[in-house]
Amino acid sequence: MTDECIHGLDLARCDVCSPKVSPKPDASAPLKSGSTRPPRSPRSSARSAPLRSVPLAKKPSINVGEQRIYHVTHSSNLAAILASGALHADASDAWDSRPAVDISSEHNRAARRATVIDGSSGVRVADYVPFFLSPDASLWSTIRAGDDDHRLSPDIRGIAASEFVVLVTTVTSVAGARSTDAGPGSVPIVVADGDAADSGTRCTTARDAYERMLRQLITNEDVDAVRHAELLVKDTVPFSAISLIGVINERTRDTVKTILASSEFSPRVAVHPPWFAAPAE
Repeated sequence: MTDECIHGLDLARCDVCSPKVSPKPDASAPLKSGSTRPPRSPRSSARSAPLRSVPLAKKPSINVGEQRIYHVTHSSNLAAILASGALHADASDAWDSRPAVDISSEHNRAARRATVIDGSSGVRVADYVPFFLSPDASLWSTIRAGDDDHRLSPDIRGIAASEFVVLVTTVTSVAGARSTDAGPGSVPIVVADGDAADSGTRCTTARDAYERMLRQLITNEDVDAVRHAELLVKDTVPFSAISLIGVINERTRDTVKTILASSEFSPRVAVHPPWFAAPAE
């Protein structure tokens, strides 16, 4: 398993914990003015080896299964989630009551309950647990900024970002958790390139299609593409699939660890303030 730093990132990929060292020039090489290559004699030019084409370096392949996905919830909801052992979809029978602090507005819940996923057998958006594809997702950024959005409950306006936690897993983890439950006509995972309840959003359901969309979103030069996207998981996500809980500071980390201590789960709890910072103007 890859080591993670205190910021909740892979240790080798964290620029703070593992700063990259700039290559230093060779001190033994003499510095000369003008050209550093001596002119070749006609004889040496005549016998020089023919030029060979150098193949272009291949772009590194993207393993979409390793893509992290993020579910934001208020810290006061964590105990109930742990007690149930899973994250439940809005329309799931296992979710008997509303969260202690509900992020979603009634308007948004109604829209997601009414919107059917294209390519499914009448399955609605509300039948899925939503995840962001980025810790800087646009809706989470709106919450951090304290701005209004019709998808957000007015009750959370003014709640500090420090009161939230970010639950992190991967595409492979949730796909594996759902593979044994997928029945006829079931669509266990959906990738949407925007708000899944919006009529202009494209949703992909077949595995090859959603993996292709994930690659396009991850590699898109427009960073807003991945910030607006959603990954949806049918019905429930076992909490055992959550590998990391991101928090804003050490005090919140200690509080979360105390809540976890009374459960059977032991994900890593990492302090990563940038995930909770107010967006730049």
